[in-house]
Amino acid sequence: MTRNVTLLATAMLGLTICGVAMAIEEPAFEVIDRDENFEIRQYRPVIVAETFVDGDMSAASSSGFRRIADYIFGNNRSIRGSDGKASEKIAMTAPVSVEPVTRSEKIAMTTPVNVEPQGDADRGMTDSKRWRVQFTMPGGYTMLTLPKPLNPAVVLREVPGKRYAVLVFSGFAGEEKAQQKTDELAAWLKSKNLKAIAAAQLARYDPPWTLPFLRRNEILVEIAGP
Repeated sequence: MTRNVTLLATAMLGLTICGVAMAIEEPAFEVIDRDENFEIRQYRPVIVAETFVDGDMSAASSSGFRRIADYIFGNNRSIRGSDGKASEKIAMTAPVSVEPVTRSEKIAMTTPVNVEPQGDADRGMTDSKRWRVQFTMPGGYTMLTLPKPLNPAVVLREVPGKRYAVLVFSGFAGEEKAQQKTDELAAWLKSKNLKAIAAAQLARYDPPWTLPFLRRNEILVEIAGP
């Protein structure tokens, strides 16, 4: 545990130096429309490393983060090793996202996977006890070249390009704040006659010691394309 915490702190320190955000890779998207803090974005396909955790959002986020961080720090099997034992460190990306899911959702344990989960579009941030925690993998990898997780609770998955409605906000992003912003995004979608087709996601971009007014958070919800 001590080693994981040290590695985690080192990795997160790479995101900021002297309070200035460092440039790290984020998922690529095109802004289709913008209305103050609301945006419609078209995201490109990505590969994610994800895990499912039970509990409240705060505990699940922390546990899921550590689990996937352990994978990218080297608890994996690299294709570069001829002996089948070599590991590989993977660059940190942003954001880290957390999403409520239903207990009936099946978890795919093999890769590659092209199946999207059947979550509830109206599931709130404060009434879920199961969460998907997710890192986007760097764009230079494919499903064939990514190191394979040694922890079976960490799954690699291909996510096709999707259209999202997004609300950007600063400050702390606990369950109540996330729910408040999810409700605001839902109201905005209704005003635009747009329909959510999946559960909302909370995306955090900053290490935990970032001052609240400097933090960047987002609520994202998938919507139907044009």
